[in-house]
Amino acid sequence: MYRTLEYLRGIAPDECRRLRGLGVQHSNQLLHFLTLDIDRRKVSRKTGIPAPRLLQLARQCALLEISGIDRHLDVVHRLGIDGLKALKAEDAGALHDRLRSALGPVAAPQLTTVEYWISQARSIDILEEDVPAASEDSPSLVR
Repeated sequence: MYRTLEYLRGIAPDECRRLRGLGVQHSNQLLHFLTLDIDRRKVSRKTGIPAPRLLQLARQCALLEISGIDRHLDVVHRLGIDGLKALKAEDAGALHDRLRSALGPVAAPQLTTVEYWISQARSIDILEEDVPAASEDSPSLVR
């Protein structure tokens, strides 16, 4: 689901302004601008927003790609799930129990919905994370 940049948790108005200066209007565009580590470094240079902060925002955008999670996104964040990597590591039953405790049995999503979220997170491989930095000894560097 596409959301305006202001929808992202904790994003500052100045960050929105700087990202819009690059032509980014909504979460899906931002995700595509920040998918790769090299892209985040490039956007960081252009906006002055640190690359680790851009990764945090990209993780939020990636979560919005999960069908139906947006309704419960605030509580999902409060439970410590900040991106697809964290969601796909969850046990569906345990997450469902935590959601029921946080929201109550009526407002919480069904177990099948939580299972679907996790299966989507496991099938979506959209965000490059944990990229080791190249070093002087790296064989991938051209000398």
